[in-house]
Amino acid sequence: MATSQATIDFLLDQLAGLANVSTKKMFGEYCLYLAGKPVALVCDDQLYLKPTNAGHSMVRQTIERAPYPGAKPHILITADLWEDRDWFSQLIQATDNELPLPKPKKKNA
Repeated sequence: MATSQATIDFLLDQLAGLANVSTKKMFGEYCLYLAGKPVALVCDDQLYLKPTNAGHSMVRQTIERAPYPGAKPHILITADLWEDRDWFSQLIQATDNELPLPKPKKKNA
């Protein structure tokens, strides 16, 4: 089951207070970016946050699951937690702050 556009629209609306939030559709699912840095995956209408110390400390009971078979475990952020716009924005920002910048893509010759 693919993620619905309504889920992505809701997440983007909740994170509207952050600058440079975007998503990219990949294989029916989505990657959530903050300023070009991937911070979460949205698969089957569920949000999987990249694991960081900040993420673990901000979520009371962390549940780690792979967003798709063969993927590394991510922190599952249940939909009820998306409702608190301020907390959710802080969680995404704190995760972004802890993650390294993506490696630059190699240019084709």
